[in-house]
Amino acid sequence: MTIHVGLIGGGNISATHARAARALPGVEIAAIYGTNEEKVRRLCAEHGAKAYSDFERFLDHQPLDMVAIGSPSSLHAAQGIAAARRGLHVLTEKPIDISTSQTDALIAETAKAGVKLGVFFQDRFKPDILRVKHWMDAKILGKPILADARVKWFRPDEYYADSQWRGTFSLDGGGALINQAVHTVDLLLWLFGDVVSVQALSKTALHAIEAEDTLVALLEFASGAMGVLQATTSVFPGYPRRLELTGSEGTVIIEHDRLIAADLRNPPADSQSQGNDRNSSASSPVVSDMRGHQAVLEDFIRAMATGIGPRCSGPEGRRSVVLVEAIYMACRTGKRVPL
Repeated sequence: MTIHVGLIGGGNISATHARAARALPGVEIAAIYGTNEEKVRRLCAEHGAKAYSDFERFLDHQPLDMVAIGSPSSLHAAQGIAAARRGLHVLTEKPIDISTSQTDALIAETAKAGVKLGVFFQDRFKPDILRVKHWMDAKILGKPILADARVKWFRPDEYYADSQWRGTFSLDGGGALINQAVHTVDLLLWLFGDVVSVQALSKTALHAIEAEDTLVALLEFASGAMGVLQATTSVFPGYPRRLELTGSEGTVIIEHDRLIAADLRNPPADSQSQGNDRNSSASSPVVSDMRGHQAVLEDFIRAMATGIGPRCSGPEGRRSVVLVEAIYMACRTGKRVPL
């Protein structure tokens, strides 16, 4: 059985979606929609798809089984809802959308239509991160105590200047937190559990954009653990994402997506790193290694076939939006914000 995928967006991330989909047996890129006709035509020529500049006509393309959304973040829910109403399964880039209200509307509409909804949080598929998730669930780290998450990345001025949506509140939902650091927000919630209150400060320290390029947040977890999150695109030259998780039985350190330390009282046998991807996310938005996206697509297509939920479903993707909204509110008000 062939799965026919429609891509929404013609930019760098949709090109990644296309390469990831084409790497899977029995998957074809059927159609691509985007507002930049030159980019869409180029992608279609490369992958044998039909180009569309009209969104409704794109959704009516036959055959079509699912859409992969790579458009500006604030369009994810509206485009996903339109696809769901055509009976198409919906897999969207992170974040699932820029607000919980729009996210909830998408979750409700896909449930009503009986189609699957998933989010590209590909870090959940990385071998070392999966191992740490198992250790957390098995209490190998013991009682959670402290999380330290650093996304100290850099983007040059042209990254924003050449885009009509990056770093804007209306289309991007914010800046470094919701765009670059949202993967790390998802991991904090997935590995360390729910957050019950936040305090935060942000500023636009370097770039000529509406939203923040530098943010620091203090987190209180439901477990009683505390956490610090730094999210930037202002730190030259950019450093690998680093996540340090400490429990009563030790500390693990993840750099980018690779386990670089497991200092545990009782280390399990599988405490050595199993590899990492080759993307230079700290200094570049280009995705050269698409294996993570390929794993997300493979998992989502399996969910379509079996009826089980994808690893990162709509409700799972919603968790990071809730926390991001609370952090931004804390920045605006200067007050501790409960979730």
